[in-house]
Parts: sequence; C-alpha cells; structure tokens
Amino acid sequence: MLRPALALGLVALAFACGSDPAGEESSEATAESESDDAETGESGDGETGDPDLADPSEAGPYTVGHTQITIQGADARSLPVEIWYPAEAVTSAPSTLVDYGLDGAQSQALQELLDAAPAECPRVQGEAHRDAPVAPSSDPFPALVFSHCHVCTRFSSAFIAERLASHGFVVFGVDHVDNTLFDELDGEAEGVSADFLQVRGTDVRAVLDVIESDAAPLPEALRSHIDAQALGVFGHSFGAATTGLVLQDDPRVRAGVAIAAPVESLLLPGVAVADIAEPMLFLLAREDNSITEVGNNFIRDNFAALPAPAWLVEVEDAGHWSFSDICGMTDLFMPGCGEDERQTLPGESFTYLENATARDLAADYVTAFFAWELEARETGLALLEASHPSGAASVDAHD
Repeated sequence: MLRPALALGLVALAFACGSDPAGEESSEATAESESDDAETGESGDGETGDPDLADPSEAGPYTVGHTQITIQGADARSLPVEIWYPAEAVTSAPSTLVDYGLDGAQSQALQELLDAAPAECPRVQGEAHRDAPVAPSSDPFPALVFSHCHVCTRFSSAFIAERLASHGFVVFGVDHVDNTLFDELDGEAEGVSADFLQVRGTDVRAVLDVIESDAAPLPEALRSHIDAQALGVFGHSFGAATTGLVLQDDPRVRAGVAIAAPVESLLLPGVAVADIAEPMLFLLAREDNSITEVGNNFIRDNFAALPAPAWLVEVEDAGHWSFSDICGMTDLFMPGCGEDERQTLPGESFTYLENATARDLAADYVTAFFAWELEARETGLALLEASHPSGAASVDAHD
C-alpha cells in the first residue's frame, strides 16, 4: 500500500515500507547522532571501536581497497572478478579505470576510448586503492555482487562499488565473459538474449559460491570479514535483468537493485516479477534514449507488481549510461552524455543531467537501500524517505 507522497520542488516522495522497531531511536535522531560522530571522528561503538556508518549520500568512514581474482564459472568459464572492500588508510594513489588489471591491449584500447570521449562524461579517476589492507572490524561485512551492462565491464559502475565499500560492504563485480566491452571491440560479443541471460545468471551464482566457500580464490583476509548471510545483487541494464533472474532463482540473496532496465519484460523472457520475494530498488532514467519510454514503463510496472517491498527512484534528465563510469566512451554509451533529444518529448532538445550528479544520485540510493534492507541502518531509511538535496529525483515505495 503506497504511503502519501510529498511534493518538494522537483522531488515527489513516498514514505517507506515498515516503521521504526519498538524502542529504537527515530531515523532523524539516529542520522543526526551518527552525523555528529562522523564529524568529530568519534565512534558510536565504544566497545568495538568500529567507525560509525553514517549518511549514505556521502563517502563512508572507510578507505576503499580493491583487488582482482579469477573464478571458474559454469562450462569452464574463466571469470575475472573485481572486489571492492573496506580498507585501512593508505598513502598510495587511488586507481584509474585503466588500472583495473587489464592486459596491455585492453589497457591501451580503454585509454584510447577515454582520450576520445567528452572529458565531462566518463569518470577516469577512481577512489579505490589496489590491494590495500582490509579494515579490521568486530562484525563481518555484507557482500554484494554487481552485474554489468551489455558489452560493459566489471568496473563500469565502480563509483557505486566504492561508495558501498566506504560504508562497510564488500562488492564483487564479475566480467560476463563474451559480453564485455573488449569482446565488443573485437567484434565477438554475445548479444542481448534470453539464452545469454541464463549464462549471466550462472556467472553471478558462481561468485556467490565463492563468497560462501572456505577455499581459494577468495583471499583469507577478505573471507574472514564477509557475512555470507547478508547477500545482495545489483546490476545495470542487461545486469538489471540478470539481477532479477538471480533474485528469482537463488534463495541466498536477500535484496536487489535494478538500474535503468526492467527485470521482467516481453523483450527478454526468463524473469517473472511475481516470483521475486525479496525487496528491490528500481532506478529509472527518465530520458533513457536506449530503452525509451516503453522500457521505462516496464520498470514502473515491475515496481508496482513486485510482491515484496519496493522502491522506485526516477532521475530527471538522466540517460541510460548516466549511472556508469563509462558514459560517452563509445557511440553506444552516449545516451547520458551532453545534448540529445528528449525521448519523453520527441523533437525537444535538452542537456543530460551532469554525469557527476547522476552518479552521486545512483550511489546515494543504492547505498541507502542496501544499508536499510541488509543491515536495518536507520540512516539508509532516512535517505530513502527524505528529499534529495539536488531535487533531481522522485521516490516512490510500497510495502
């Protein structure tokens, strides 16, 4: 049942499903307390010394580390996996996109694409430090798996992974081999199909198997810090459908986020919203010139039909690749970069939402959603229920 909406400027809100547990502080008071602690550098947990995990709309208290492993998927698929995690403070420089464990030819190809792209659209400089020491913690960290867009990469939405890791999550980004950017550049990429959707689903489940395993290739320093009972999955575009498939088929996963694509549609069979019992957040780009209003209406329908608690965030003037680090790098990735024609008002020209703003919005809401759904952090719920300061998004929810 939808709660009443508030109109605040460009932001239309609907209050969230559920209420504060009895005996706990209100979300406003908790957020204020944690914000104060974050500003003073004091921990809210005097016994453990763990840092407070405050406002999801800002970088969290942890430095972000990243490392790469290779796992074996179904049918002997060798899958590169990037892992972002809470780390100890380090003095090394953070990684750029071309520092993500690519071979020489891939690194050169990516650099050439970045050099040719509009400077304001892709995000070249990241915030994660390669192989930084894992942060000590008295409690294990929830784990999330990211599924990338069609012909993208495991790090194409690294900005979300970094925000999550800074707030105490471990994020695994898997390369869906045969459907990556480098497969596309070689002219050998698999297309968007129901058959390859199933392959992608097995890739994500292979990562989940590794998370649960006591063996290599997951480094011991990370394995001992992961809560395998607090698992989530999120994905962009083709990765959104992959997210829906995994939520439908794998009972280990407790929550999911679909970015800029529906999980169920007539165009890509294999997922039924009615069969998803876990809470979801749907992130929609209103000026999505890739899936158009037809695709956006499928997202709205998915949100309304989900039998579990659901959130719908619609971002004004955002395009399909606004929520990625690789926006504008190729012609395919241009929707979201610079100027275009509105898909909501054909014939009217406009300028897409600034890419840095769109990425921040995506990181805000994804982090808030998982903080609330996997750990019941009141600061996550507070952001989901509050007006976003940019005024660029509308939020709706149902129980």
